[in-house]
Amino acid sequence: MSFWRGKMEQMSLVDNIKKYRPVNEQEERDKELMLQFMMHNFNYLDRENQIAHFTASMWTVNKAHTKTLMVYHNLYDSWSWIGGHADGIEDLCSVAMRELQEETGVRNAVLVSREIFGLETLTVNGHVKKGIYVPSHLHFNVTYLAEADENEELIVNEAENQAVKWWSFDEALTVPKEQWMIERVYKKLIEKCR
Repeated sequence: MSFWRGKMEQMSLVDNIKKYRPVNEQEERDKELMLQFMMHNFNYLDRENQIAHFTASMWTVNKAHTKTLMVYHNLYDSWSWIGGHADGIEDLCSVAMRELQEETGVRNAVLVSREIFGLETLTVNGHVKKGIYVPSHLHFNVTYLAEADENEELIVNEAENQAVKWWSFDEALTVPKEQWMIERVYKKLIEKCR
């Protein structure tokens, strides 16, 4: 069973994004873009919006904040953080926690805070999923931070990934194949953990 520290806030996603203080120019620009998109698209939480939609990720660290849990993602053919689509759910924090459990088998993670840990606009190349072509689009991603016991049993969700593994922060910057993710996302999240 998962839980989080502190008091639960019941703010809307728009309010949570407005409240978030960006740590760099990438987050400032992405925050503006997300809020503009939400203002003009009622279905920003659903994949039916094929231009862009919201996703949630969990940056999962060990208790010492020296390692991160990553999956070898089937679609991206790379080691990556853990996350998934909102699919109509506004509570992206719960989406991120669900994805952590589904993709890794981790059941006892502790959500450090319900506060947003990072914002990212991610590009997704066109691909085939379940026999249907999915056009290139954007993921407006909200990242949260969780701690987990690195000795907890890990389970590979073969529908989503090929492997699950803890990496030191230094290793986590060398194993992904997506250079932009390393430079713009993973480095930022690691710095925020230190």
